[in-house]
Amino acid sequence: MSIPCIRRDPSGIPTLYVKDRPFFLRSGEIHNSNASNPTFMKEKLWPALKGLNMNSVIVPVYWELIEPEEGKYDFSTVETLIRQARTEGMKLVLLWFGLWKNGESMYVPGWMKKDSRTYFRAEKISGEKMTTVSPLCTAAVEKDRLAFTALMRFLRELDGEENTVIVIQVENEIGLLGTDRDYSPAANAAFAAPIPSALAAAVGKSGTWEAVFGADAGESFMAWHFAGAVETIAASGKAEYDLPCYANAWLRQSPWFPGSYPSGGPVRQVHQIWKTAAPSLFTLGPDIYVPYCADVMDEYAAEDNPLFIPEIRKDAVASSYAIYAFGAKNALCFSPFGIEDLALDPAQLDKPPMELMIALNIDPSAFDITGSRDCLAATYDLLAQLEPLFLQYRATPHLQACVRHGEVDYSAFLRFESYDLVVKYGPRMSGKPLGCCCVFELTENRFLLLGLNCTPEFRVKPGDGKRQDILRMEEGRIENGTWIPGRVLNGDEKMNLRFGDMPSALMLELYRY
Repeated sequence: MSIPCIRRDPSGIPTLYVKDRPFFLRSGEIHNSNASNPTFMKEKLWPALKGLNMNSVIVPVYWELIEPEEGKYDFSTVETLIRQARTEGMKLVLLWFGLWKNGESMYVPGWMKKDSRTYFRAEKISGEKMTTVSPLCTAAVEKDRLAFTALMRFLRELDGEENTVIVIQVENEIGLLGTDRDYSPAANAAFAAPIPSALAAAVGKSGTWEAVFGADAGESFMAWHFAGAVETIAASGKAEYDLPCYANAWLRQSPWFPGSYPSGGPVRQVHQIWKTAAPSLFTLGPDIYVPYCADVMDEYAAEDNPLFIPEIRKDAVASSYAIYAFGAKNALCFSPFGIEDLALDPAQLDKPPMELMIALNIDPSAFDITGSRDCLAATYDLLAQLEPLFLQYRATPHLQACVRHGEVDYSAFLRFESYDLVVKYGPRMSGKPLGCCCVFELTENRFLLLGLNCTPEFRVKPGDGKRQDILRMEEGRIENGTWIPGRVLNGDEKMNLRFGDMPSALMLELYRY
C-alpha cells in the first residue's frame, strides 16, 4: 500500500510525496463549520472552489459528529467528504477538531462537555474553570486517542489505496487563553515537580520548571503537556495509518505575553519543547494573519521544520506570499483561510467585527478580497506549471525569490553568477499584491523571471568594467516546466521592465559590452 510521506528529495529538501511523486499543496482552508453538512459541501462549497487552480483543500472533521454517543463512531460525513473530493479531483488535508480548537474545547462531544468531573477543565489562578479541557486530564486524552485512532483506521480502510487524504493536522491552534498555565490541582502538582528527564536532556538543565525556564516557566510547562498529549494521540493514529501529521500555531504576537495568545501552543519560541515531546509530528506550522507574513515564514522555515502554512490571509497579498513561500522557502503547503469566500462579491463578505480583529491582533486588510480571486488563481496556475523547474533548481543559488517584508522594505538585492539584480517593490496598496519576484538563472546570461508589482534591474558585478543590456526579452508562458514564447519585446518595452498586478513571466537574455 502506497502511503503519502515526507522524505528528502534528491536535493535534500524535505518534500511531501504522494504516489511516490512530489506534491506541493496549492491549497485553501475552508471555514470551520462548512464541512459539517455534505449537502452544503456539494451545493455551496465545491462550486466556490472551481477555477482557483487548487490541487487540495484543508477541511475539518469533527469529533462531536464522529462520536456523538460515547464509544460509537460514525464516519459517514468523513466518507462523503472523501468521495466528493475524489469527484472534484482534490486531495485533502484533514483537520482533527478533537480536544482543542483555538485555545478552547469547542468540538468535543456533548457527553464529555457535560462531565467536567471526569474530564476536568484547566483553571486560572483564581480557580475559575475554563472552557478548555486540561491536557493533564489523561481520561480526556485517552478518549481523544481512541477516536483519532479509529478515524485513522477508517481512512486506511477507505482511502489507503486512493490517497485522497494526504496529511493530517492534529488539533487546532492549541493552548490556553487568558492564563499562562493551568492552575488546576493536577497541574499545580506537576508544575512543582522537576521537569521530565527527556526535556532536561534536551535543554541541558534540570530542576523545577521555574528554576529551568524562569519567567517562561508557565508557557514551557503548558507546551510540554499539550505536546505530550498530541504525541499520545498522533502516535496511536499513525500506528494504524502512517500519514504525515503536524500541529499548527496561533502566533505569538502583540501584546506578547502568554495567554494573550494560546499559551503552550507550538509557537517558534517553544519548538524545542514541542519537538522533544511530539516526535511524531513532521512540522509545526504557522497560521498567519499579521502584516509581516514574510517574517513569519522566515522564522518557521527551518532545517528541522519544513514550512507548511495551513492558514494565511486571503487578500491580494496572498499571491505574492505564495510565490515567496514556494520560491524562497521550499514550502510544502500554502493555504489562505476561508478560501470559499473568494467566490463572493467583496461587498458581500461577512468580516469579523472590528473589535474582535483588534482584540486578536488581526490585520483588517487580511479580509479585503478585492482582486484576490483572479490573482491567486493565476498564481496557482503559474506555480503548478513551474514545478519541474522548482524541482530542478531549488537548493541551488540559481533559484532565488523575494517579497516585500514591511512598510520600509523598498527593494531586494539578489546575486547571481555574472549579474546582480535589484528588485524594486511597488507601493503597498489595498486590494493589490505586494512586490515580489522569483528568478531562475538558466544559464550565465539567460533568466526566467516571474513577479508581481515590482521592477527588476540587472547590474554587472562590481569591478566588471563593462555595462549590461537586454539582448532579447520575451513574454510568454510556462507549460509543465517548458517556456512557450510569445512576443519579443525588444523595443520600448525593455526600457520599462516591470511586473504589474497580475502574475506574469518574462524570459531575458542579457549581454555585457
